Amino acid sequence: MIVYDLKCAKGHVFETWFRDSAACDTQLGAANVACPACGSKKVAKAPMAPNVAKVQSLSSNEQRQAAAQTMTMLREMRDHVEKNADNVGEKFAEEARKIHYGEVKPRGIYGQTSREEAEELVEEGVEFGVMPWVPRSDA
Repeated sequence: MIVYDLKCAKGHVFETWFRDSAACDTQLGAANVACPACGSKKVAKAPMAPNVAKVQSLSSNEQRQAAAQTMTMLREMRDHVEKNADNVGEKFAEEARKIHYGEVKPRGIYGQTSREEAEELVEEGVEFGVMPWVPRSDA
């Protein structure tokens, strides 16, 4: 997996994970990536600076703040996915294949699949992403 900074035609910059750089180029070329802020599909790679910060160089308070920010971002991603995609549950692999092979109209989906099914999807060239599904709150 690789993460790229992307920028839409309206200037919004956001990060997106891809299987590899070829998958990124393919999805961008086919206008399959939409800006989460405005929905624009005119998206390109943005200049990136490497992240070389070491966790050890952060104080414990800074580490807690960074962890809290990360959890907030992951919760926001979860909310976005739940609001903008269909939950297909354990039928994720089956539905992803139907979309990939043109059997159903393309749409955003999310759900669960086994590691073996995920590996088979990759072998078939079915593009998908994996994200940590964090709880909604610390409670």
